[in-house]
Amino acid sequence: MKLPTTVTVAVAASLVCSTLSANEIKGRGASFPAPLYKVWTSNYFSETGKKVNYTPTGSGDGIKSIKKRMVDFAGSDKPLKPKSLKKNQLAMFPTVVGSIVLAYNLDGIKDGELKLSRAAIDAIFSGKATFWDDAVIAKSNDSVKLPHEPITVCVRADKSGTTYNFTYFLNKINPDVKVSKKPKWQAAKVVAGKSNSGVTANIQQIKGAIGYIEYSYKEKLGLAAAQIENRSGKFIVPTVPAFQEAAKYASWSAQNDFYALIGDPEGEGSYPIVAATFILLPEEKTQSNKEVVSFFEWALTKGDKAATTLGYVPLPASTKEQIFQYWKAKGMQ
Repeated sequence: MKLPTTVTVAVAASLVCSTLSANEIKGRGASFPAPLYKVWTSNYFSETGKKVNYTPTGSGDGIKSIKKRMVDFAGSDKPLKPKSLKKNQLAMFPTVVGSIVLAYNLDGIKDGELKLSRAAIDAIFSGKATFWDDAVIAKSNDSVKLPHEPITVCVRADKSGTTYNFTYFLNKINPDVKVSKKPKWQAAKVVAGKSNSGVTANIQQIKGAIGYIEYSYKEKLGLAAAQIENRSGKFIVPTVPAFQEAAKYASWSAQNDFYALIGDPEGEGSYPIVAATFILLPEEKTQSNKEVVSFFEWALTKGDKAATTLGYVPLPASTKEQIFQYWKAKGMQ
């Protein structure tokens, strides 16, 4: 009579594991939206008791992980083209719009006091300018005292969607710059860090440093960030209203799985380095996709306040409705 008992225990254990698994979904990838996803997953658990684990490993790792079906979903700041999605049997949709700031560590120059023209940004990241008092930087900064100090450029060590979107902006300034998740930087002095948090830490620790990071990392740690010249020739302070102005020029369509890059938008008041972040799902994982979609439906419905508080821009209502219909068409709801 011991065999039935053993089987019963095994079945019971299996049911418990299945229940735990059903209440927990796992994702990894882009660090760009990580501060927001941390709040969303916490609030979602508090309200529903369902656990979502998201690990900010970088967009490159996220794409790799979802292609290998290592996670339930992946985050990527680099949207995949429809051809790539079809090849890998993936679905994709945006969740929020964020911004990339150029944070710096310069004694005596406060947050927002440094102005960086498009020419100066190109010079810094291409290595044409190696000291902070270079003429191309000084031209827009009569009101601040720039030090004769070497420029240390802080970049990502991993394959990064943040890097992809930043190089997309650089390419708009200088077509010779290759848009890439992990480019070969030409600056004279480069220090690499893993994820947005790693780059942020390097900027904090190195005098004369400048680097590209997502806005919420700058805000959380109180870093100084530059005014950036937009395509209209206006110097724009990184603020939520300026990000919202830029986001107006985003254009997504469910017909191409929401593929779009929105960096360097039009508009005199637009902050120029903005990007959407995306979720990738394996089309064949019907049950887990429903769990993932349930979470993001909650986030898109109830998470706007948290997004705005952290400096992100919520998606327009029309885009959210397109996403909801996209899920239904793919049997994910």
